[in-house]
Amino acid sequence: MQTINELQDEIIEEFSDFDDWMDKYQMLIDLGNDLAPLDEQYKTPQNLIDGCQSRVWLQCDYADGKLHFQAESDALIVKGIIALLIRVLNNHTPQEILDADLYFIDQIGLKDHLSPTRSNGLLAMVKQIRMYAVAFGSRKVDGTWKM
Repeated sequence: MQTINELQDEIIEEFSDFDDWMDKYQMLIDLGNDLAPLDEQYKTPQNLIDGCQSRVWLQCDYADGKLHFQAESDALIVKGIIALLIRVLNNHTPQEILDADLYFIDQIGLKDHLSPTRSNGLLAMVKQIRMYAVAFGSRKVDGTWKM
């Protein structure tokens, strides 16, 4: 199991292969296309992320002490962004997620090359993932973590 930082370093390495941002956008689109479709039952208003211009649904499940994310978006680049976040943060403990410094976002230049609305959406996605980590990390019942 790779650490969050190892996964971030892997992404930084992959993006460093491209100098042109059109190629990086294409990579984001490809990542989004590789994201498994979200089951219709999870496309609920509760799973919609506030603050995103396009629609982004984020489903979080908790098993074996780790958070498991699934997501979908109706916008290709945004779908790629959430795919990157899931790749880095999926299958980690709530505490690992809360402690993570998501430096890859700046390192690959994502923040600088997103429109203000997409940048706000990215922040909203990170905030929602961290809120799930807080919620799941703070509920301990009978020695096990519960939501």
